Amino acid sequence: MNASSFHEEEALGKAYDARLMRRLLRYLRPYGWHVAGAVALLAAASAVEVVGPWLTQQALDEAIPRGDVGFLGTLAAGYAVAIGLGFLLQYGQGLLTTWLGQSVMYDLRKEVFAKFQELDQRTFDRTPTGRLMTRITSDIQTLNELFASGLVSVFGDVFTLLFILAAMLRMDWRLALVTFTVLPFVWVAVFLFRSRIRQAYRDIRVRLARINAFLHERFTGIRVVHLFSREKADQQRHGEVEADYLEAHLRSITYYALFFPVIEVFTSIALALTLWYGGARILDGAVTVGVVAAFLQYARRFFRPIQDLSEKYNLLQGAMASSERIFKLLDEPAGVIEAADPRALPETVRGEIEFRDVWFAYDHDEKGEWDWVLRNVSFRAAPGEKIAIVGHTGAGKSTLINLLMRFYDVQKGEVLLDGVPIGQIAVRDLRERIGLVLQDVFLFSRDVAYNLDLGADWISEDRVRAAARRIGAEPFIERLDKGYAQPLGERGASLSVGERQLVSFARALAFDPPILVLDEATSSVDSEIEARIEEATDTLLADRTSLVIAHRLSTVVHADRILVLHHGEVAEQGTHDELLAAEGLYARLYELQFAGVPRSAA
Repeated sequence: MNASSFHEEEALGKAYDARLMRRLLRYLRPYGWHVAGAVALLAAASAVEVVGPWLTQQALDEAIPRGDVGFLGTLAAGYAVAIGLGFLLQYGQGLLTTWLGQSVMYDLRKEVFAKFQELDQRTFDRTPTGRLMTRITSDIQTLNELFASGLVSVFGDVFTLLFILAAMLRMDWRLALVTFTVLPFVWVAVFLFRSRIRQAYRDIRVRLARINAFLHERFTGIRVVHLFSREKADQQRHGEVEADYLEAHLRSITYYALFFPVIEVFTSIALALTLWYGGARILDGAVTVGVVAAFLQYARRFFRPIQDLSEKYNLLQGAMASSERIFKLLDEPAGVIEAADPRALPETVRGEIEFRDVWFAYDHDEKGEWDWVLRNVSFRAAPGEKIAIVGHTGAGKSTLINLLMRFYDVQKGEVLLDGVPIGQIAVRDLRERIGLVLQDVFLFSRDVAYNLDLGADWISEDRVRAAARRIGAEPFIERLDKGYAQPLGERGASLSVGERQLVSFARALAFDPPILVLDEATSSVDSEIEARIEEATDTLLADRTSLVIAHRLSTVVHADRILVLHHGEVAEQGTHDELLAAEGLYARLYELQFAGVPRSAA
């Protein structure tokens, strides 16, 4: 996939989509009174806009000619009040519309995060993490700008235009028409600006996405960069993508720098026409000086909302693109479909696991048929039995765990827990009964204690410490500066690989599940830590059903039963000695792994 196709999602669609807008407006429903209040404040602020020029006209045409100092003072005071009232109204509507934008953003982020929690693993496998992060950060921020600065405040611009238009037509419609003669040229300028800034805006977003993707990739792969001395090459590439972004931004700035002076030119032309025609009519005695002075103020105020509406068009355009991407995510089907009436498991489960004629595929092949990863897999783990699962890479070992945890659902067959199909069990209920320890340990940046109990209030501090002690993690935890309160950094960066693995073991044991699953859990640790883990788990696995996936066959020789997967099928099963005696696939794997070592020594 090339760079342009990867970032194609950043392309903008229609500037306005009624379907998307209706859906966006639903998020304002809980704040209906606040929206009404903001619109009312905007209408009042727009009405105040017409007061100042009218007071000017009264002063020039009534108070000054009559020499009425009192009336002139009243008009001046009214002007000051209008300015103060306008300030308060704009301040109030600014606070209210910003609050509305933040509230909608808060609701949306909660909804999107909740959606993340229910998406299936397949969505996360096929979607770059950076793209998902963009949905809940910058896309929602764009919608915040729409609600805070665009959707509601556009009413203020419209009200201002209508009120000023009405005031000018009421004061002198002939002079108003002369002032409006430049409007066709203004709309042409707006149209040309809009089409060009639209492309510039799209280019900025695409280039920003490329910068984010480049930085994310280089930060996560910094060791490889250092290992192969690619620092200068990466600096050069970073300079290229930044220069591309700079060029798009400068182009956008150029358009804005040209557009606003153009509007100012047309505003000045309108003022000149008003002054010329109004001056001629003053000489004819058709209008007064006050009327012309008021028109000059109205004309300047009339063109300002036109500039604002042009900017809001670009804001609306970006919001439509962001909302389309957010709603596409929200419309994704739930990864795990709960049963209509899920069966509740008893407080204590026996821990019997059965795979019955299971077929599973992650995706279709080129012909549109299922690309089967598992084929007709059947086996049963009795309560308390330790089952080891071995096989070559890609044989389907980890897929068995994904199906048992319901990260994915089978296409054919069924998986049962204590004789109940897991599809009929509430997902939360199912996963609470299973402890899973993976090869790639994930630790949160919070302290050790949190990484052991994950904030579960029913797990006591004594229980956390007991789990760490029994697994052999307590000695290194107590050596940390703050012990169990020591923050671990991103992904537990302050711990070694072996120490992270011990924490993950202790975490699983703190939850005390009746079923324990180890997925290559000791493949990344050294022999000493592996021995400590083996010593601890031998006792803890007693009376628990356990599935152990391992590449190191030395770790599974004492399993009650070993399943050998080959190309998605159960090729062999039995004890270590039985499988060696059969001289089949397991025996060959064993000989390859311990070539030159006598079987008894191995």
